[in-house]
Amino acid sequence: MAKRNTETESLKKVVIDAVLGKKGHQVMSLDLKKIKDTPSDYFIITHGDSNTHVRAIYNNVVHETEKHGYRPYHMEGMKNSEWIIIDFVDVVVHIFYRDKRDFYALEDLWSDAKTTRHNDTSPK
Repeated sequence: MAKRNTETESLKKVVIDAVLGKKGHQVMSLDLKKIKDTPSDYFIITHGDSNTHVRAIYNNVVHETEKHGYRPYHMEGMKNSEWIIIDFVDVVVHIFYRDKRDFYALEDLWSDAKTTRHNDTSPK
């Protein structure tokens, strides 16, 4: 169990660094571990200013995680690049186009999760 937790925390850090490396906006991690029947331990949520920006964040997350030995279990949304999901099982990454993030409001849906904001200087 301790090894799994260490791997999950390491993966989370790699993902957040990759998102920030492509200037993802309002980067947040939601800790879901203490919530019953959740789909993963963490959600990482961010958004981009355009479909191109969303795709660049996605590409960097996949590149950096694979470079560190992590492979996604499932991915979807790359065709339209409005809401891309990268599922690593214990960590699920949500990369939105701004309007989609506002519409789906995952932060509100999972408001009982412990939320951490990561270095971001973008306008709110």
